[in-house]
This record gives sequence, structure tokens and C-alpha cells, in this order.
Amino acid sequence: MKLLKSIPLLGWILVAIVLGILTGPVMPAWLGGVFLTYNSIFSGFLGFIVPLIILGLVMPAIAELGKGAGKWLGITALIAYGSTILAGLLAYFVSRWLFTPSLSGSGLAELGDDDDSGFEPFISVVGSAGDSATEIVLEPVIGVMSALILAFVIGIGLTAFHSKVLFRGAVEFRTIIESVIRRIIVPALPLFIFGIFMDLSASGAAVTIVTKFLLVVLVSFALTFIVLLVQYTVAGTMTGQNPFKALWNMRDAYFTALGTSSSAATIPVTLESTKKNNVSNSVAGFVVPLCATIHLSGSMVKITCFSIAVLLLTGGDVSFGAYLPFILMLGVMMIAAPGVPGGAIAAAAGLLAQMLGFGEVEVGLMFAAYIALDSFGTATNVTGDGAIAMIMNKLTRGNLGAQAQDPADEEVQTAVPDATTESHTLAQ
Repeated sequence: MKLLKSIPLLGWILVAIVLGILTGPVMPAWLGGVFLTYNSIFSGFLGFIVPLIILGLVMPAIAELGKGAGKWLGITALIAYGSTILAGLLAYFVSRWLFTPSLSGSGLAELGDDDDSGFEPFISVVGSAGDSATEIVLEPVIGVMSALILAFVIGIGLTAFHSKVLFRGAVEFRTIIESVIRRIIVPALPLFIFGIFMDLSASGAAVTIVTKFLLVVLVSFALTFIVLLVQYTVAGTMTGQNPFKALWNMRDAYFTALGTSSSAATIPVTLESTKKNNVSNSVAGFVVPLCATIHLSGSMVKITCFSIAVLLLTGGDVSFGAYLPFILMLGVMMIAAPGVPGGAIAAAAGLLAQMLGFGEVEVGLMFAAYIALDSFGTATNVTGDGAIAMIMNKLTRGNLGAQAQDPADEEVQTAVPDATTESHTLAQ
């Protein structure tokens, strides 16, 4: 039992993919129906909870951004958002250039069609009323975009009116949502992904998808390094430092994050590595913990690359005009993404379905692909934090002083210490 608990999420995902591919062609129809029933229930629950995830994460994130170190917090958040968006744009154009010849026209437009596999769920959970007697309707209490707009309205309102009661409620609601992700959604993922690859294997599409995704994995991995080179080139140019030397000084943080897959666990190492680039203690102590939760350029690269690949495989619209709004909204979701394995893709699932038209199978593929590169994305995220710290050190002339903490918020932080800090201490 202890051995099973010690296996990381990535290990379970890889086992699920391999078993799904191997057992799909020989799976009895009734047992395949059982697994697809589980997938339908999980997918229905995911569709129900995603708007609440968006509301629970974005709302307190916006409120907290308005309650910190005044203009320097806002500038840091803006730089982090801009870095994340630029990473997404780079990933988009490279993906369009490299993936279009090999992935488009692959004959997988009906990726989510269960008829090809011969498996049918005994009970289907759907988001709106249908005609089948075997369907259970589980409608979301609010739409994805409505949840996002409501989160903005309440979050901005909390920064304006400083309601401690509402702020505490928002933070505690986030704690509930993070617990749902950590204790329900993430543990349920391996069996969900097993069902998807079992179904794809039975229909003959699994091997094609895995083979074609190998290119996407390699490109995503290479792009994370390119993103870091761009970030440190900008930071080095602004500060007059050698960007390659500055990036090399962050190697301890990169490899620590690679091993732990945790931004929070890497913060002490990131702090020490950042100071090697002539960043003052006050700036490093302010920027690094903050960016550990709001700067996810590596995660943006992964989601962008794999979503473009899925769109090409299924014949979706990958035009810049159609995809740009997704990148801009995904940047917001990355700022509010919870610090649990798979948390960023769980938060982005609503946007994938709402803005890109992804179904159950496509979302499942995104979960599997994202988690497969989770440690490399985390390593990119934390290493990039050092570049932002260098920029902020230049802008503040190395002295944040008392601006790094707003005394007006001390009472709120004291009132809910566990809730307000939980998202900063979970694994990224």
C-alpha cells in the first residue's frame, strides 16, 4: 500500500495510457461500457465543477492582487501576465508552423465518436436535457464565461470596498475548490484517462495519437528553453548583465523544480539563486513567492502546444483570430491556477470546452499530455521568476522597503492564515 501511495501522478497516468492501449482491442463490450460509464460521470461532474473552479480561483486572486504592495504588486503582476501571454504567442506560432504539415488532415475529426470502438456507456451524464432515458442531466449552476465575469466583478469590488467578511468568504471558498481538485478530480484522472485510451485503442486511433504527440512533446520541451532564453535576454538587457550567466545562476532552482514538480517547495532555492543575479533581498523576497503563484509561462507553453495539436488532429479552427482570445483568457486562468498537480489544466478545462469546443476525449488528452510534462513546466515557471525579479530590481532600484506589505491587510491575513496561504504551499 505504501508503495502504491509513493507512485507520483505521472506514473499512474503513464500506466493508465499503456494499459488502455493494450486492453482496448480485447476488452469485453460490457466491461468497456462500465469504464465509459465512469468516464461519462466524471466528465459530467467536471463540466459541473469547472465554472465553480473559475469563480473560486479567479475571484480571490484578483482581490489579493489589489491588497498587497501597491503599484509594485500591480507592475509585477502585469509583467508576469505579459510574460505568460508572450510565451503563449510563441508556442502558437511555432506550433502552427511545425505541426500543421504532420498533424492536419489525420482523419481523426471524429475523435470522440464512441461508435467506432463498440463500447457504449450504460448511463450518460450530460449538461443539458436530452432524449435518452439513460441520460442524467447535471447542469452547471452558472456558465463558464458568466463565472469568469462574475469573478472579475466581485474580485474588483473586494479591492475597492475592502470587505473583510466577503474577502474571507472568497478565500475559504477557494480552499474548498482546491480541496475538490486535490482530493476528487486529480485522484480520478488515471482511471478517466485509461477509459479514453481504451476506447481510442479499440477504435484504432490510440497508436496514431501517441505517435503524433511525440513531436508535440519534443517541441514543447524545446520551447520552454527558448522562453527562458527570451526572458533572460530581456532581463539581462535591462540590467546590463550577461543573460546566459544569469540563466546559469538559476540552475539550482531549475533542477530542484524538475525533481519536486513544486513551485512552493522550490521557493527557498529560487530565492538564493535569484540573489546571485544581484537582486536585493527585499525584491527577491517579494517577487519570488508572488511569481510562484502567478507566473506560469511554462504551463502556458504546454497547454498552447497540445491544444493546437488536438485542434489540428480533429480539424478544429486554429486561425490566429480564433485562438488569440483563448490565449488572453488562459493567461488570466494561469494567474489564478491552483498549486496542485494538474491544477492549471483543471482550471483551463472550462476555456478549452467553451472557447475551443473540446469534448470529453480532447480534454482527457490535454490532461494526460499536460501532466506528462508537468515537472518541465514547473521548472520553467520558477526559473522565469528570476528574470522578473531582475527586472523588478532594476525598476525599484533594489529597494521595496515597507511597500512590500500593506498593513491594512494584516488583520485579514491573521484572521484566515490557513486559507490565505494554502494555495501558496501546495505542489505546483
